[in-house]
Amino acid sequence: MIDPSTTKYLIKSKITADGVVEKPDVIGAIFGQTEGLLGEELDLRDLQKGARIGRIEVEVKSESGRSQGEVLIPSSLDQVDTAILAAALETIDRIGPCKASVHVESITDVRAEKRQRILERAKELLTDMLQESKQLGTSLADSIRDSVHLEEITAYGPEKCPAGPMVDNSDEILIVEGRSDVLNLLKHGIKNTIAVEGTNVPKTIQELSKQKTATAFVDGDRGGTLILKELLQVAEIDFIARAPPHNEVEELSKKQLMKALKNKMPVAQYIEMYGIDNGTTKDARQKKEQPNTHGSGNGKNKPSPQKKQEKKEQKKKAPEKRKKLTPQQEKYYEMLRDMGGKKKARLLNSKGGIVTEVSTADLINVLGNEKKSVSAVIFDGVITQRLVDIAYKKGIKMIVGTKMGNVAKLPSSIEVWTKKDFE
Repeated sequence: MIDPSTTKYLIKSKITADGVVEKPDVIGAIFGQTEGLLGEELDLRDLQKGARIGRIEVEVKSESGRSQGEVLIPSSLDQVDTAILAAALETIDRIGPCKASVHVESITDVRAEKRQRILERAKELLTDMLQESKQLGTSLADSIRDSVHLEEITAYGPEKCPAGPMVDNSDEILIVEGRSDVLNLLKHGIKNTIAVEGTNVPKTIQELSKQKTATAFVDGDRGGTLILKELLQVAEIDFIARAPPHNEVEELSKKQLMKALKNKMPVAQYIEMYGIDNGTTKDARQKKEQPNTHGSGNGKNKPSPQKKQEKKEQKKKAPEKRKKLTPQQEKYYEMLRDMGGKKKARLLNSKGGIVTEVSTADLINVLGNEKKSVSAVIFDGVITQRLVDIAYKKGIKMIVGTKMGNVAKLPSSIEVWTKKDFE
């Protein structure tokens, strides 16, 4: 073994002898043939006694009348003296009774190798330490955050529905499926959430939906659809938001949550676009059409839908004569009547020819990807802000639909007609 306390450099030599030699023969040749060659300062015996040269290691094998081996000499001398000593080894020409040769293969800086090993190991240790520290910091932050959110979650109403702390104080509420959904929304700063906790909608949530603007925010799976249908039957839902397909609200990131809520739709528009069974939602839709009789004088109750009430009153009056339309308007109106109830959409060119016909549900995607020039859109559905925005980008001049949705910005370059405008 090489003594690390006496080693700065390691001389590695290869020996070859024409005959059979053993380890003592090699060591004897090294001491004997270098004695007096380099002067008293570099005498091997004196250097070894003073621990300037370490134990000489020899490995030798004999085969077919020849011997070969390796000699390792550790040195704590400086670079110059170590190189001189190594060169002196190559003057050895006999080992024992045999003719021999010695060739120095390398002089290795042992400290450099150690430094490299230290560097690599230090990197490993530091990486592990930083990773552990990062995980610890993350887990601590998550633990504290989760603890705070758990403290914020409340048991609301007689049914003790899991809810955020702002349900009472907010004019709007989000209705979600379970406790985990409430926690995830709390985690991202949304505190006006209340959970159904099953398919039977609690009376507390039914009453809250009559007093506040209610958004149903459900999972993007079959379970979410079932709960949504139940909510539409027994509660007064104003908007619908869905998690992406096959995703649950509880697992969404902040960006995904905000995107889903930004894309929420009015109930009527959602039913038109996604074709929820009318039989399933009939009761809820009838409730929406009736005047609200749950006033409490606190200013938060919803007013009755005036437009639908006006329509009921107009039915009792004598029918008015239909407006006189231009030939182009007559054509658009005829198309709209033909598509009534079919959930279809037609894209027209500047000459009035049909570019393509698609389902209303696919209109947004098809219109966004359409390469041909489109001048007008005629469709059996609700005109939305998203449709108007895409139409503006495409240079479309006319949109004709069954009714107008929540459109806040209508460019002056786009003319919009609904079924009511033709009558």
